Amino acid sequence: MAAGSSAGPGMTWLAYALMTVVSWGLYGIFLHTGQVGMGDPVNGRYKAFLLVGVAYFITAVLAPLAMLIFAGASWNLPARGVWFSLIAGIVGAAGAFGVLLAFGAKGSPAVVMSIVFAGAPVVNAAVSLWVHPPAGGWQSIRWQFMAGILMAAVGGCLVTLYKPGPGPAKAADPPAVVQNDTRSN
Repeated sequence: MAAGSSAGPGMTWLAYALMTVVSWGLYGIFLHTGQVGMGDPVNGRYKAFLLVGVAYFITAVLAPLAMLIFAGASWNLPARGVWFSLIAGIVGAAGAFGVLLAFGAKGSPAVVMSIVFAGAPVVNAAVSLWVHPPAGGWQSIRWQFMAGILMAAVGGCLVTLYKPGPGPAKAADPPAVVQNDTRSN
């Protein structure tokens, strides 16, 4: 039976989740490199964020639009779905902007992204349990789940407290030498 078939959920979700882990794991590194690569210590983060928005437009607007048109999908968009989807986009973009601001405040990608990816599951678990309580109530939550949440929080703290020091300073480029032509015509 194929994964994700109507007979059961299969493990297709895990492949997609791991795709996200890899994508978001690379996200901070590329985002920081793009910000620094702008060569503008004051506005580089805003320029990088602008281009992230362009990439989101291509990936999250044009691609699904083409897929919906190709599939002949219904254009019925219930208000609840519209609003929660827009809110999701806003909090996602705000998070991306927060990452850039953290980099601009001299946070390193290794530490900033470790804190983000340790803290986000804690927030997700707490809000998910509040919005969608478990079937058997709070007492049905297994201790291993709570231990995982605690370990994520402790991991974020440990990364913050014991972050590696900065690497050796890079030598500054020598100033460009401008030679004036002193010969007369």
